[in-house]
Amino acid sequence: MTSGTDSAAPAGRVLVVDDEKPLAQMVATYLTRAGFDVTAAHTGPDALQAARTREPDVVVLDLGLPGLDGIEVCRRLRAFSECYVLMLTARGDEEDKLAGLEVGADDYITKPFSVRELVARVQAVLRRPRTTIAPPEPERVVGDLVIDLATHEARVAETPVALTRTEFDLLAALSARPHQPLSRRQLIDTVWDPAWVGDERIVDVHIGHLRRKLGADPSRYIDTVRGVGYRMVAR
Repeated sequence: MTSGTDSAAPAGRVLVVDDEKPLAQMVATYLTRAGFDVTAAHTGPDALQAARTREPDVVVLDLGLPGLDGIEVCRRLRAFSECYVLMLTARGDEEDKLAGLEVGADDYITKPFSVRELVARVQAVLRRPRTTIAPPEPERVVGDLVIDLATHEARVAETPVALTRTEFDLLAALSARPHQPLSRRQLIDTVWDPAWVGDERIVDVHIGHLRRKLGADPSRYIDTVRGVGYRMVAR
């Protein structure tokens, strides 16, 4: 199912993946009313096919799917797409949340959820390129790490580093204020949205991913400031 508005360009492309068809339809309806071009899929294989053909900006992805579960869908999705992934998880199930984040999900929302809150999350992430990735300088250099703000790419010793949108935005936020500690809340406000509500440890998970991708030394570029948060350093 695909739906959209004809009177104006869509606000962005969203893929909704949930095997509960009435829920998927309701979410798609609200997102369409908000101006998005929406596609729905109800199985893991169909979700991957839709992601390849539709190239969504955001994927709303349930964990419990037939064919391939949401974790495997996200893992495979990350092999060819940098789209924003919002995982739907059961309330209080920390293992599911962490598993989703570990394979490349950017954020999560717990079931049962407010559809209006979900729409607000999608709107917030699609505002991010206009707010966080618009500095005057084309790139930033931290030691042998180059952060190219124009192309949304990072390189270590001239070798490209494959980052998700959230990982790159964290890197951009930290490098904008080098050597200055930023709290988890400050990073959430900058990278996610000031209205974001949830476990602030989501920042720790993404910082962990970012450190591993940047090199073997976990604190080579990003220091942990105990009791505060994180800061960008050059060693």
